[in-house]
Amino acid sequence: MSNEHTALSKVIIYTDGACIGNPGPGGYGVILISGSHIKELSGGFRLTTNNRMEIMAAIVGLKALKRRCEVTLYSDSQLLVNSISQGWAYSWRKKGWRKGRKWVPNADLWQQLLELCDQQNVEFIWVQAHQGIVENERADQLSMAAAQRDNLAIDATYEAGDTQIKPTSLF
Repeated sequence: MSNEHTALSKVIIYTDGACIGNPGPGGYGVILISGSHIKELSGGFRLTTNNRMEIMAAIVGLKALKRRCEVTLYSDSQLLVNSISQGWAYSWRKKGWRKGRKWVPNADLWQQLLELCDQQNVEFIWVQAHQGIVENERADQLSMAAAQRDNLAIDATYEAGDTQIKPTSLF
């Protein structure tokens, strides 16, 4: 092991995303734990999807880190966890955000997430929802409360239909 690896602070992150209707108002909840320090983050958008909120929760959690860390990120989203841990998202990026002949949905967020993962030592672990895992339940509460707030932010990329990343035309 390198000295850099052994010197990294350990952080646990629990994330969850929620959507009232799909699409509809949505929210994300994040819990960061480092030693005895706990931080909660949440936010939402007036029109979005559950998958976007799951990805956004991971982005917000990783963005909150002030330096490179050893991160264990728990999520009840199999799409989120498998896309990273199985290497799917890295493959999509390598292939210009395509899955076969189709454009990858939410590529705008996947790109942000991969850039953050490239800066951290992150392991994604799936947990089953609503099984009494205190931090996962709390992240769920935060995401649902955020989705129900008044005056939610605008997910301009989603509302404009620009969630796919396509190469610019040469003509």
